[in-house]
Amino acid sequence: MFEILKTGGWLMLPIVLCSIIALAISVERLLALRISKIAPPHLLGEVWGWIKNNQLDTNKLRDLKQSSPLGLLLATGIANAKHGRVIMKESLEEAAAVVVYGMERYLNALGTVALVAPMLGLIGAVLGIIDVFSDIQSHGTGDPNALAGGISEALITTAAGLIVAVPATIMHRFFNGRITTLIVMLEQESLKLVDALQGDRKVEIKADVIKELR
Repeated sequence: MFEILKTGGWLMLPIVLCSIIALAISVERLLALRISKIAPPHLLGEVWGWIKNNQLDTNKLRDLKQSSPLGLLLATGIANAKHGRVIMKESLEEAAAVVVYGMERYLNALGTVALVAPMLGLIGAVLGIIDVFSDIQSHGTGDPNALAGGISEALITTAAGLIVAVPATIMHRFFNGRITTLIVMLEQESLKLVDALQGDRKVEIKADVIKELR
């Protein structure tokens, strides 16, 4: 492996760096974008039980805000429930924008790696072929094996760039799809809270709890 990297020339260094960045981002986002971490499945039911039974105190609220992105949205909705449906939904949209920004963290970098890696490989191939033709111009074509070896070496960076770019592109699209799914889930759970608090049955929330949420 070291010989292949050495043969590919100095452009193999940024390509290897791109592969490390892509791997690190992929692992970090796989852990960060788990459904159980972003939108715990039974959280809304638990929170609604607290509200109906007047069990929603400041300690539970603090834990709710810090537990997950869905918990942050639910806490924001509860804080603005007394202002009516419109204000409540607007506050949820503002909080959701922050949540989405957090979920999209590092994805631009991953997309950049997917774009740059094959370009680096292509540059390496072009530079290598230029060297081959320079040798031909200087020494002629007396040794076909040497020419074939030179071209082969020139294409190593192209292959390396594609090897990095293909999985990086796949993971970038995968994470975008995962984020879209999570956004829909968060919207559905948030709207359920809006409908519950702004429906015909009014649920009173303690004033000190709302003050803690602000």
